[in-house]
Amino acid sequence: MSTSTSPPVGKETIVPIIEGHGQQNAEPLYVRYYSGHQGRFGHEFLEFDIRTNSDGKSGLLRYANNSNYKNDTLIKKNVTISPAVLNEVRRIVKESEIELESDERWPEKNRDGKQELEIRLGKYHIAFETAKIGSLNDVQNSDDPEGLRVFYYLVNDLKALVFSLISLHFKIKPV
Repeated sequence: MSTSTSPPVGKETIVPIIEGHGQQNAEPLYVRYYSGHQGRFGHEFLEFDIRTNSDGKSGLLRYANNSNYKNDTLIKKNVTISPAVLNEVRRIVKESEIELESDERWPEKNRDGKQELEIRLGKYHIAFETAKIGSLNDVQNSDDPEGLRVFYYLVNDLKALVFSLISLHFKIKPV
């Protein structure tokens, strides 16, 4: 009798499903992030949204990056994403517990720009708007450092995922 934990070669392997990983979740999802400002080079922004398709299984990632610096043009990309990616976005959002936060005491948008985050997941729909955040120092000096920290880390996690997906698909370097 073998004590090896690896499956025999050529045999189908049944792996237990860990909640949120590998299973299809038909829970509707929509996440939109925008960060931008009107400046010397015009309206410069980064925006992306992630949503489930009408089939409830696959999804769509839309990405736009507009920088007029050195006459750059608008970059727009659309990517079809798998149920695994949708489940990962759901996991990131749920684990952040962003739905418990409020932007009431966060810095208001200003001439340096603004950030917006909108999330529809299952039964809740939330939207946030705040000034651009340059560093954790900005978070610490705000009126609601705990809530803004949740927003800051969630946005950074989502941006890292989106930039990875876009660069894997299109070999572009996000700004």
